[in-house]
Amino acid sequence: MVEASRDSSPGLHGYWWKVLLGGVVLWILTIVVTARTENTNLIPTLILLGSFLVPFVVVLFVGARQEGVLSPVRLFSAFFIGGVFGVLGASLLEVDLGKSALQFALVGFIEEFVKLLILAIAARGITRRTAGLGASLGAVVGAGFAAFESAGYAFNAALGQNTINLTSLLETEVLRAALSPVGHILWTAILGAALFSLRRPGRPVLRLILTFVGVSALHSLWDLIGPLSSFLAVLFTGTVRFELTYGHLPPSVAPEVAFISLLMYIGGMVIIALIGINWLRLSVRHGTRREQESADRSMR
Repeated sequence: MVEASRDSSPGLHGYWWKVLLGGVVLWILTIVVTARTENTNLIPTLILLGSFLVPFVVVLFVGARQEGVLSPVRLFSAFFIGGVFGVLGASLLEVDLGKSALQFALVGFIEEFVKLLILAIAARGITRRTAGLGASLGAVVGAGFAAFESAGYAFNAALGQNTINLTSLLETEVLRAALSPVGHILWTAILGAALFSLRRPGRPVLRLILTFVGVSALHSLWDLIGPLSSFLAVLFTGTVRFELTYGHLPPSVAPEVAFISLLMYIGGMVIIALIGINWLRLSVRHGTRREQESADRSMR
C-alpha cells in the first residue's frame, strides 16, 4: 500500500459521533419498520447496521486522530479485508475444536494470532512506527473482525423456529455493539502497540510474545466468564452436590444462583475490560517515552 503524505479529503474530526448518532437513528427506524411491516427483506439491513455501526465509527475515530499518517485506503483495507480474512482464518483453525473448557479457551489464542498476522500485513510500508500508531491500526483490524463476527452472531440469533426472532437479534446486536470497544478492538490495539515496538532497543520480540500470550489469555477468560460465573455461583451457594445428583438446582435456590451468576458475569467483564484499558494506556505511554528517549539520543 502507498502511504499518503497528507490526506486531501475533508477532515474527519467530529464526524465519528455524528455518524454514530445518525446510525443509531437509522437502526431504530429500521427496527420500527421491520416490526410494523414484518418484511423479512429488512433483516439483512438490520444486521448490517447493528453489527457494523460501532466498529465503523472506531475507524472514523482513528482516521481523525491519525489523519495524514494513515491513509483512508489503508484504514478501510485493514477494516474490510482484515475483517473478512480474520473470521475466515479463525473459522478454519477452530473447525476441529470441541466444546471442552480447554479447547474453548484456545479460541482466544487462535483469533488473536490471526488478527496479529493480518495486522502485520496491514502495517507493511509504514516506516515511522510508534506505539500510538500501532494501537490505532490494531484497533481498526480488531474493529473489522468484530463487525463481521457480530454479523454472524446476529444472523444466528435471528434464526427462530419457522420465523425470525427479532427480539433475540436485537439483544445480540446491542450487547455485542456495547462490548466490542473493550473486546476485539481493545485487544488488537494492545497487540498493535507491541508490534510497532519491534524496532526499539531492549527485547521487543519477547515483549511481543508476552503481549500476545497475555492478550490471548484475556480473550479466553472473556469467553469463559459466562460458564465460569455460573459454576462459581453454584459453588458459592453450596448446591453442587444437589445439581450433580438431580441434574438441576433446587427451585428455592435457583433465583439466588442466577442473580449471583449475573453479578459475577458483569463484574468479571468489567475487571477484564479495565485490565485491557490500563494495559493499552501504559503500553502507549511507555512506547512514547522510549521513542522520545531514542529521538533525544539521535539528536546529541
